[in-house]
Amino acid sequence: MDTVMTARPPQTLYVTIRRDELRQLREERELLMRQVAHLQERLQQALPADYLPPVTTKKALHN
Repeated sequence: MDTVMTARPPQTLYVTIRRDELRQLREERELLMRQVAHLQERLQQALPADYLPPVTTKKALHN
């Protein structure tokens, strides 16, 4: 027989981050975003001209 699990309300987790840590994370994010853009550009150059990549959507990053 299966065990019935009751649904619990979502919990909120609060964390503290120092300004220097936040700045470092933002810098790392920027670097990674530039690397992704560079790799996408290289991939575009390597693909045949008539290739159409699949359409994707991005979620907005909230600062």
